[in-house]
Amino acid sequence: MPCRVSGLLEQTVAHGAAGRADSEVNVDRRGPVNGSVRVRSGSMTLKKRGKFQYGDSQEDIRDELLRYGKKNKHAAHHFADAICKCGGKLFGLSLDDNEGAAVRTCVGCKTEHAIGDSDEFLEEAELEECACPCGGEAFEITIGVSLYEDSEDVRWLYLGCRCPKCGLTAVYGDWKNEFNGYKKLLKRV
Repeated sequence: MPCRVSGLLEQTVAHGAAGRADSEVNVDRRGPVNGSVRVRSGSMTLKKRGKFQYGDSQEDIRDELLRYGKKNKHAAHHFADAICKCGGKLFGLSLDDNEGAAVRTCVGCKTEHAIGDSDEFLEEAELEECACPCGGEAFEITIGVSLYEDSEDVRWLYLGCRCPKCGLTAVYGDWKNEFNGYKKLLKRV
């Protein structure tokens, strides 16, 4: 059954990963997981309209990941923006945050790329195709990671998107991620 925006997904905990979409999977639709949260005051350019936050640039995704991570008690410390090898910055997104797997597909060249260590979890994943409440299916994508104290090892991964069609900026998935060495994981966005 496809996910509808009116029944926004709740945050779930899963062991995370990212990888290639080489296997056939069932794909449903889903929307952002942070539909009813307040915006913190400060220097963010996010603007709240109704249930959602709206931003003007990909940089605003980082602000949303920071806000959301603090609410989750695992604030994001480091970030990476998705950029395709062809230079494209807009992607379709499919994910399963129960398995900790996400795949982005470049709108320009159609190349699929597993995000982070997702390739290790795709076999069991039931990916859901993401869509914005406005109907947009192309996103700017940024991931953020929370680290264990005094460590470079990842504790939590946040996957944020901004719809260039309407500006909606939201966390579309998050999961526990036990990856050793955040720099290596961020290079795989």
